[in-house]
Amino acid sequence: MTAGFPGRILFLRRGPFTALLAVRLQLPQVYHPAPFEVDVSMLENDDRPRVGMEREGGTATLAPPFTIPADLSTLDEYEVRIHDAERERTLVAAIEIVSPANKDRPETRDQFVSKAAALLRQDVCVAIVDIVTSRQSNLYVELLARLGLSDPQLSESMPIVYVVSLRGRKPKRKSTMLDAWFFPLAVGKPLPTLPIWLSPELHIELPLEPSYQETCRLLKIA
Repeated sequence: MTAGFPGRILFLRRGPFTALLAVRLQLPQVYHPAPFEVDVSMLENDDRPRVGMEREGGTATLAPPFTIPADLSTLDEYEVRIHDAERERTLVAAIEIVSPANKDRPETRDQFVSKAAALLRQDVCVAIVDIVTSRQSNLYVELLARLGLSDPQLSESMPIVYVVSLRGRKPKRKSTMLDAWFFPLAVGKPLPTLPIWLSPELHIELPLEPSYQETCRLLKIA
């Protein structure tokens, strides 16, 4: 049986450049007995009509016990999620596209890092694509620090643009291991291909350069 990864495309003409990169990520074909499903999602304002209790003369909504003004408009979340359809759509991999809002304040960086750490603890492969040059922080370094770890190859320098794929691995009768494929990015150099792990033994190759080139073409960026 052939399980394809068509990467359901949602073409979004709003939000930062990273949104277009997210929806243009293409997953190649893979041969495996278990089918997988791909979702492309973006957090945005919910414009759906409110659901309430119908009454004569209008709709009465359930009154909340607590209400406070809150600005949620800066919470950007762009990602591709891969689910194992044979295991009740268990999430097996998440590709997180970093936006400027994810890096501009300590609280938003903490939110991003907490989410990635939680996914890794659930045995989900996490890939981070960070091409945001307007902020100096490195979320991969902050994620490792949250886990009490560090990457020795970053001891002398800390690239602000990079891609990385991480997965937790549990060898028999040994402590859990964290595998990381980290690639710093440089101007004029092609984007790398990331391994995306669907199970402990199965991974697919995700070529980022074709997605980036297609996004540049759509946005008419030379």
